[in-house]
Amino acid sequence: MTASGRPPNQLLQMLDAADFELLRPHLVTIELARATVLSEADVALRHVYFPHDGAVSITVGPSEGQTIEVAMIGRDSIVAGGAALADGIALSDAVALFPGTASAVEISAFRNAAAASARFRGLVIRHEQALFARAQQSLLCNTLHPVEARLACWLLRAHDLSNKKGLPLTQDTLAQMMGVRRNAVSLVAHELQRAGIIRYSRGQIEITDLCALEATSCDCCSAVRAHHARLLRLPP
Repeated sequence: MTASGRPPNQLLQMLDAADFELLRPHLVTIELARATVLSEADVALRHVYFPHDGAVSITVGPSEGQTIEVAMIGRDSIVAGGAALADGIALSDAVALFPGTASAVEISAFRNAAAASARFRGLVIRHEQALFARAQQSLLCNTLHPVEARLACWLLRAHDLSNKKGLPLTQDTLAQMMGVRRNAVSLVAHELQRAGIIRYSRGQIEITDLCALEATSCDCCSAVRAHHARLLRLPP
């Protein structure tokens, strides 16, 4: 819990007292081990999740055995909020990428809170718009920008969510999330390490020069942050 007495999720922190009280009795804190499945595409949802820390990868699978990440979310987001307010069927897979904790709420309680408060519904809708904007930017980035800039942007997002310089990641995971070949990630990671921007060993990537990593990334990072702040009406 934070000083406010609420879980450390940005959207829960944004709710006024009356709206938070609609959810508070139904929030259950759960552990998110790495690879915990929070939702599966085309499967009925049971819970909505408010991550506290760690990171959750939202992925789609164009074919069996293949997935690509469309968004990485965490304490600034909700998992499955939009689908819960629609037909309750997940549109994508959501899997814990980094370990952490989250507040889980049963879909019926989430829907009841949304039905009782237009302000809460509006926040969920704005969040879904921000998530859609993030997915659009990801498509643009994957199409137009080189792997080096994309990898730097991805690592910056992971750092924003984890607030840690060390990230438990393999090059295989990075390649899968970015939809590129492993050797492409390996070459770029090697160059970033040579430049003193990151340090990596088996299963661990450490950011050693955050400013240089930001300079290496494309402008998609700042664009996504701006969309998120505008849509959720965050202070500048």
